[in-house]
Amino acid sequence: MLLAPSHRPTSIEGIPSKTSFRAVSVLLSIFCMLCVITVKANEPAQISLAKFDVDATPPVGTMMAYDRVLRIEELGLRCRGVVIMGSGDPIVLCAVDWIGIGNASHDAFRDRIATAAGTNRERVAVHTLHQHDAPRSDFSAERLLHQVGVTDVGLHEGTFAREVLDRLARSIAQAVQKPSPITHVGFGSAKVEKVASNRRILGPDGKVSATRYTTCRDPKLRAAPEGVIDPELSSVAFWNEEQLVTVLTYYACHPQSYYRTGVPSPDFPGIARFLRGQDLPNVLHLHFNGAGGNIGAGKYNDGNKANRLTLAIRVAEGMKQATNSAEKVPLTAHDVGWSVVPVALPPAKHLKRAELEAKLATWKPNDYWGSADELAWLNRCETGHKIDLTCLRLGNIRVLHMPGELFVEYQLAAKQMRPDLNVAMAAYGDYGPGYIGTEIGYSQGGYETSPRASKVDKSCEQILTEGMRALLFKKDRK
Repeated sequence: MLLAPSHRPTSIEGIPSKTSFRAVSVLLSIFCMLCVITVKANEPAQISLAKFDVDATPPVGTMMAYDRVLRIEELGLRCRGVVIMGSGDPIVLCAVDWIGIGNASHDAFRDRIATAAGTNRERVAVHTLHQHDAPRSDFSAERLLHQVGVTDVGLHEGTFAREVLDRLARSIAQAVQKPSPITHVGFGSAKVEKVASNRRILGPDGKVSATRYTTCRDPKLRAAPEGVIDPELSSVAFWNEEQLVTVLTYYACHPQSYYRTGVPSPDFPGIARFLRGQDLPNVLHLHFNGAGGNIGAGKYNDGNKANRLTLAIRVAEGMKQATNSAEKVPLTAHDVGWSVVPVALPPAKHLKRAELEAKLATWKPNDYWGSADELAWLNRCETGHKIDLTCLRLGNIRVLHMPGELFVEYQLAAKQMRPDLNVAMAAYGDYGPGYIGTEIGYSQGGYETSPRASKVDKSCEQILTEGMRALLFKKDRK
């Protein structure tokens, strides 16, 4: 018997009606969308990298570290770097073709860069390559000299540095708007032949008997062994799939072949970087000086002008081999991290406030080391200032960022601490401390640990070593 229409069942043997089909379909669609969203939320974010590169060549008449600029020739000075994005706040690495950026100037560079990149100061590393025909910047020393009425502050005149800061901030702000995706990273190394040698030659008594400066004309000193060096040049390469985007290189050596020319020059590391740029013109080549405070090219450089290109070619070959040997591995946000260990470096005992303040007014425009920068450093120490030691993690790669003209022993020690990792080091960060020797180095004599060159106490070795160890073993944060 047929039932009246109003009493027909909505389903037969559990088969849904058309209305029920639609409801189930909607629910399935929502479920699938939620699954996709959940999967994407669990996927690591992609890393991207922004590149910046600005001219840092001082104009004619500007005071460099030792002399005023007489003319500009083919190669100028660069301020370049990268902004790594996608793993927490952006991370910025910056290398400048200047002799040093210290004290308040180092703060100013990090602050301006951080603002432009949308990050904070502790995630910014600024280093110089330490070329000598190049500027030096220390706003703290400049301010101290102005306070006592010195009008011609020589190399501490900060007008040009502030112009570069403005230029740099604009460049970074533009760069972060169009970063390149990064899918892979690689670490490689190569031995650089006949460039680096230790500057401190020890006698039978264990004391420094002679200093083999970056230009050495004494055949006996050039004939002495290379001494303690790190012959390896390290390379960190970034790719977007098969396209090489940026290469960072690290090598510990004073960069002088010759200087006091009145012509701004990036010297042989800058020329090596330029040569690699000609080989790979679409790749940003970013070079950092390692812990080269007691390392120079003196064994292989007798002052002959032709040696500049010879040394550059040797370093460029090391850069090429290191990059070609890099093992390419995937890189995600989970593989990228940044660690910070602030340290207070004790000032050298020879720094006496009353003496330094009395000497301020006698500053000469051609002075290099002296009361202004020494008092600036002492002020920072006594007010509790700390220097940020930092470490970039890229998978099994670690890059340490250190202050001052650091002895190579620190770099070698860092590599020995973590032989299971690929470790590189950039020194010449905050230039305020000057040379930073090993504890034994201060008892051996020599220029680098003399009161003229070093503004820190010998106890810095323990502080910095503990800081490096903490960074290399620290579970970092994004």
